[in-house]
Amino acid sequence: MKNLIQVAIDSPAAAGAGTQAKLISKHYKLFYLDTGKIYRFIAKLKIKNKKKFNYLLVKKEIKKLKISNLNDKSLISNKIAIEASIVAKDPKIRKIVNNFQIKCAYHPPKKFNGSVLDGRDITSVIMKDAMFKFFITATVKTRALRRFKELRSYNRKISYNDVLKSIKKRDKNDYNRKYSPLKKTRDSILINTTNLTKRSCFLKIKNIMDKKIKI
Repeated sequence: MKNLIQVAIDSPAAAGAGTQAKLISKHYKLFYLDTGKIYRFIAKLKIKNKKKFNYLLVKKEIKKLKISNLNDKSLISNKIAIEASIVAKDPKIRKIVNNFQIKCAYHPPKKFNGSVLDGRDITSVIMKDAMFKFFITATVKTRALRRFKELRSYNRKISYNDVLKSIKKRDKNDYNRKYSPLKKTRDSILINTTNLTKRSCFLKIKNIMDKKIKI
């Protein structure tokens, strides 16, 4: 049985963690899970089922959740993003989601060499013993500008200031929630992407990983 490569990434919103996780997964042939999308999926579920929304519904939907369901472009909306940060505070919902994440992290499909997960509590809760742990960040203005450009690419009518406010609100929720708050663990490698291109950031991560693994 081959040793699986496990990469855990935490980051505040729009720091570039998702982009790096995708590059890592492609290069090392790892199963990729954007855990934040799961909470967005639940947030959309809550918005659509205001009166019928409950833990049984969440459990049922997560049980049959497919990775393809997380590619829904509507999940990127600001409204869903804010709701997701609220939903993520609920310990019962986190427990349901955590079980799904752990399964993906430690039992990826056999065709993969391992897994890479990014989110808010991956290094601190989901993959405490991951082979590689990164905390990716950038200034709040840089992150807001990136998200603004991303949203505008989908032809969404939104202002930079609205996105900046949204990012700041999400940061406050993520860093200060009672259960599984966003934080950098001592054994996580800090990578600030403020002045890094996607390529240079990936090469920095790759250099760290290649010193430890051989494929």
